[in-house]
Amino acid sequence: MSIDLEQALQTFIQEARELLQDMEQSLLRLESAPGDRDILGAIFRAAHTIKGSAGLFGLDAIVGFTHLVEDLLDQVRDGTLAISDELVELLLECGDHMQTLIEVVAERGEQPDASTLSRENLLRQRLHAYQGALPATADAAIASYDSDRLTQVCGDDNAASDLWHISLRFGQEVLRNGMDPLSFLRYLNSQGDIVHITTLADGMPRADAMDAEACYLGFEIDYRSSADKATIAEAFDFVRDDCLIHILPPHSKIAEYIELIHNLPEDATRLGELLVGSGALTPQELENGLRQQRANSAPSGPASPLGEILVEQRAVEPALVQAALHKQGQIQEHRSKENRYIRVQADKLDQLINLVGELVIAGAGASLIARSCQNDALQESTAIVSGLVEEIRDSALNLRMIPIGDTFNRFQRVVRDVTHELNKDIELLITGGDTELDKTVVEKIGDPLMHLLRNAMDHGIESPQERQAAGKPAKGRLSLNAYHDSGSIVIEISDDGRGLDRQRIQQKAVERGLLAATASPSEQEVYNLIFEPGFSTATTVTNLSGRGVGMDVVKRNITALRGNLDLDSQPGQGMTVRIRLPLTLAIIDGFLVGVGQASYVVPLERVQECVELSGEDRRTTRERGYLDLRGEVLPLVFLRDYFNTGGRPERRENVVVVHCGEHKAGVVVDELQGEFQTVIKPLGKLFSALRGISGSTILGNGAVALILDVPVLVQQIAQQESRRSSARASLPVPAR
Repeated sequence: MSIDLEQALQTFIQEARELLQDMEQSLLRLESAPGDRDILGAIFRAAHTIKGSAGLFGLDAIVGFTHLVEDLLDQVRDGTLAISDELVELLLECGDHMQTLIEVVAERGEQPDASTLSRENLLRQRLHAYQGALPATADAAIASYDSDRLTQVCGDDNAASDLWHISLRFGQEVLRNGMDPLSFLRYLNSQGDIVHITTLADGMPRADAMDAEACYLGFEIDYRSSADKATIAEAFDFVRDDCLIHILPPHSKIAEYIELIHNLPEDATRLGELLVGSGALTPQELENGLRQQRANSAPSGPASPLGEILVEQRAVEPALVQAALHKQGQIQEHRSKENRYIRVQADKLDQLINLVGELVIAGAGASLIARSCQNDALQESTAIVSGLVEEIRDSALNLRMIPIGDTFNRFQRVVRDVTHELNKDIELLITGGDTELDKTVVEKIGDPLMHLLRNAMDHGIESPQERQAAGKPAKGRLSLNAYHDSGSIVIEISDDGRGLDRQRIQQKAVERGLLAATASPSEQEVYNLIFEPGFSTATTVTNLSGRGVGMDVVKRNITALRGNLDLDSQPGQGMTVRIRLPLTLAIIDGFLVGVGQASYVVPLERVQECVELSGEDRRTTRERGYLDLRGEVLPLVFLRDYFNTGGRPERRENVVVVHCGEHKAGVVVDELQGEFQTVIKPLGKLFSALRGISGSTILGNGAVALILDVPVLVQQIAQQESRRSSARASLPVPAR
């Protein structure tokens, strides 16, 4: 079977990115929970996996640097180094550099550029500075392990010893086979030191029954050596079949084996493989245990547990069996989760969505023909097909839905870095991370959210001294929240800072000519001025913000996603930016309306109700510009006039009541044509600046219908109504 190395490399790059992201999140959690060994283990496994996978592709630059990081993490695990802010900062910077090295591979680069190499040299120097402190004894190395659990499982005798213990019973045929038992002891001394030895003669027969060529001796040996178990066991390879040998590791080795088992890659799920992989069990001991298991098993009954057999044979300690069983459970749980997922390339998914869109259009055309044929059987069949197409559409779109929590979690690092840069104390609270959104929207919303967060930290949240003087906690609070609402997703960025200064914003707008000195804008209109290009009220320019560049880009990017922003600010208490976005950018449920010969689509989630205009209402609403809807003033927009389509209004007109957040408006149209599955087609560059239109779609008859941008329409209507109210209020009151 041939292996596609290019595809394997791309898989490595993607997995490395995910591991580095997980590593960063774990480091941020470790800073607040330095004693959590599970978090530390996750960080070590991420680095170890990246290093091992990079080695398979000969990526020496990644392997070499990651090896230094792994050594540092190993010292932290051993208890040699304590977790500190400086250490976490160094590891975060190392993670950033590893990400850079991965991107060099992704971009087919030969080697990193000069600035990257310079940064690596500095990081290497800082890493080497931590390499001096190693444990002086095995007891120091074991101090960070769970000694209570080891003592409970292994017993006090084992816990008190830091020596290997070898229990050796030579078979009677050893001498006849030309083997000298003392030669094995001499070999052991060449690999370490025999600290204590007890000769056992309990197998010695009476003198008259003794065979001069037979061996009756045994030894109990306390042995000090840095060799592993497999190396020690190799000394007895030639006599293994004729002898009984048990090699018990010292206390420090038991803890080391437990840690090795915990960090083994998840490519082996059998108990014996895990024990052999960690070095706690030799292949020969495993084979003996399996042989004993097969011998003990009844033909129809369950096999004896291998772990119990290995403990009975004194091949392994109970603590190691428990650790291997725990690791086995983790691997099986992880694999069961992996089996529920499959990686699909994004372009293949996009192609599927495009085909589903064409299927929707073709289905609409077939339904139109069926209705014109007046054939009941054909109409019933097309109705069934339409229902299936709708289910396929929903299923295909669900494939693109991903939780927004991954994007939110990336900002933990941003908040940490900016907090240190600004000398502020800010915590980030994340809620609603499991809220799902279209993958394309998630990818494009990251930069606007980043800018809003930075702006809130720089301008919104005060310094600790200012907060305490205002009676607030010294630590500022920044929160990210996401939730579904009426077929849209709402993202809220809130802070408990100083809020917006309405008077200062209005004054700055007057100075720049954005607002008349005599104007009386609403609160929302004043707040929306901060999204004007180049607008800023900052008195100082920082590395983060203050140049008036960015907030207009934020709004433009949100608008490009067919979304809208709302601001809610309380002076001295904080501000909330509320972003409302569509769940998907591909296919939506629409409501088709007609004006003259033209058709328009209103996103169905924006439609609240439809009202027919009576003859009396038609005469008065056009003059007033609003409708009395059950005692509520509803501003109106006449599509015929708005788009200047020409022609005379039909004898009947209808109002489609639409909403955007808390605002409502009425769209006056000639005809209500019903619900319509809308495949969104982007407008060309020539029409990109057209206000009130967010896209187009193709109808079943091949005609093109424009999709209304409801948030823009509602905003324009609200502004017009506000200006009318201001004008009416400024009129002189007639004398009585």
